[in-house]
Amino acid sequence: MALDVISSPLVNGQKPEFIFVLLHGWGANYHDLTALTSMLNLPSCLYLFPNAPYPHYQVSGGRSWYALENDNEGIEASLDQLYQWLLSLEDTTEIPLSKTIIGGFSQGGAMSLDVGLQLPVAGVVSLSGYLHFQPTAERNPFPPTFISHGILDTVVPIKTAQETKQKLEAVGVNVEYHEFNIAHEIIPAQMHLLRDFVLKILG
Repeated sequence: MALDVISSPLVNGQKPEFIFVLLHGWGANYHDLTALTSMLNLPSCLYLFPNAPYPHYQVSGGRSWYALENDNEGIEASLDQLYQWLLSLEDTTEIPLSKTIIGGFSQGGAMSLDVGLQLPVAGVVSLSGYLHFQPTAERNPFPPTFISHGILDTVVPIKTAQETKQKLEAVGVNVEYHEFNIAHEIIPAQMHLLRDFVLKILG
């Protein structure tokens, strides 16, 4: 499997100072989160949007990181592929992992938590995401982690985010956590907080 990736070019052709990898959710594709770049307003950031490796079983043009409908089939191969691709970014972009952030929405948020917390990245972001692994302290040191979730979310209930926060903090992850009065979606107010998080960790 090869990861297809689209990138958002920098304004005026300037050289990027850091990378933000954004993973779409289940049934979407790599175009889904591209609109976030204008809301984040990070001029020196190179945004990378990978396409999940598997076609979605119901949505035409949709992709999945693994088969939620079939006992998470394909998850290990997908996690390994994403892990190896992230490691390769240093060579292809000349930007170190220490200046790379990985984040995502829903299933993409789950993938970001799993892979990102294993790597020396600058930060990890989960928007309406969840955990599909049991965190342990052996993974320490962890990158700072941003979690945001809607209290009206019926797809991934808010309790999932609250439990994720508790489990991660219990093993030593520094979590910045925000709840919003929204459903399974992303709003500009979240992006403003996420922008502050990025600028804080990357200075």
